Amino acid sequence: MEKQIHIEPVTRIEGHGKITVFLDDKGDVRDARFHVTELRGFEQFCVGRTLWEMPGLTARICGICPVSHILASAKACDAILAVQIPSTAVLLRRLMNSAQLVQSHALSFFYLSAPDFLLGWDSDPAARNVVGLVAANPELARKGIRLRSFGQEIIDRLGGKRIHPGWAVPGGVNQALSSADRAWTLGRLPEALATIQETLSLFKGAFGDAEARRVLSDFPSMYMGLVRPDGAWEHYAGVLRIVDAKGKIVEPGYDPSRYYEIIQEAAEPWSYLKFPYYVPKGYPDGMYRVGPLGRLNACDHIASPLAQAELEEFRQRSGGRSGRVFDYHYARLIEILAALEEIGQLLADDRIGSSTIRAEAGVNAREGVGVHEAPRGTLIHHYWVDKDGVIEKINLIVSTGHNNLAMNRAITQIAKAHIKKGKATEGILNRIEGGIRAYDPCLSCSVHAVGRMPLAVEIVGPDGEVRETLRRD
Repeated sequence: MEKQIHIEPVTRIEGHGKITVFLDDKGDVRDARFHVTELRGFEQFCVGRTLWEMPGLTARICGICPVSHILASAKACDAILAVQIPSTAVLLRRLMNSAQLVQSHALSFFYLSAPDFLLGWDSDPAARNVVGLVAANPELARKGIRLRSFGQEIIDRLGGKRIHPGWAVPGGVNQALSSADRAWTLGRLPEALATIQETLSLFKGAFGDAEARRVLSDFPSMYMGLVRPDGAWEHYAGVLRIVDAKGKIVEPGYDPSRYYEIIQEAAEPWSYLKFPYYVPKGYPDGMYRVGPLGRLNACDHIASPLAQAELEEFRQRSGGRSGRVFDYHYARLIEILAALEEIGQLLADDRIGSSTIRAEAGVNAREGVGVHEAPRGTLIHHYWVDKDGVIEKINLIVSTGHNNLAMNRAITQIAKAHIKKGKATEGILNRIEGGIRAYDPCLSCSVHAVGRMPLAVEIVGPDGEVRETLRRD
């Protein structure tokens, strides 16, 4: 008889999910699945609202990455207005997205994942958390907290608050950068740069060996991310690029507004999270990855000196493009450095202080797509409106969804490597969870609806026996 091991809930992630490990008759792993058990209805209840409401409304999808949704939504609305927003607004949006990369990546690394590999996968779970990290290494923890706070404070100063800032709007932004806030950011930037460089050195000292970084599985896939016309790492504009496991270009520079020609979504009856795939390879063979590792694997270089040097070393240590799930953490640190360097570059541009920050226009197109890179990967907002700008339909492909096939592949590999004859310690189960945490999934962002979502209702008697199961597939 088949047996199962359940991990519920998966801890130290944003949102609600569980993992099921399926064992064969010998107690060895046959398969594993990551179930996303919550459902959000934003694709439905945004219908009937106006395009002017969309950045503020979709920001409420998540309290961790509202900035990502605000910016993608505003870009989709820009397309409907058919405007070229002022150059200062572009610089300011880039500044806020760079700050979002810093704060979100710092949260993922220092708060959610570092306790595993700095305190030990098999350490006491009661202390294997950020509080335990503070006790074990208070100086590193303090610096990590201040690094995240730096990114949050930039968002606050630009948008008026750290969570759900009503700042990016169709046509630009609604508040300029003050000279005092510009000076404050420049004053704090050296400390943030020093912290991330120190953290990278510590990380490479402990996990520089490629073999050590296979702890959370290693498998080939395609990778997707935005790049600039010259192939440089990008997070706000650019074109979509897809490369294979060795870095060979599959899609050199696809127009993000036509994403649907190469990216489609499938559904499975055991999860509310959709499964995007690369259309030419079909489902599920068209698996690809996004996010920090996806972006570093997809780009040719990073257009800032410190991060470029780290990228070169990362590829040298990895033997080229990396398929190691653990390397999401390594890539996350390199991206923090790149974002901090970009913050310095943006603040050095005199245009960023201009008060010309918004283009005024009405509805000039009935459809608009906004694509940029959220911390967790490529984020797509696609809106259809009527002549008055009222939403008729929306499609959201959120960063975590792109990684759904890969997350399931990762936990299956980890489970097969560690569970034998049905024996699984708490540390082994934590490693399986760690395979999910490496992707830093935001499940609240990612779960919407496609067609008729599968539904199962179990009728259970007082003895615990399932008497009847009703299914809608």
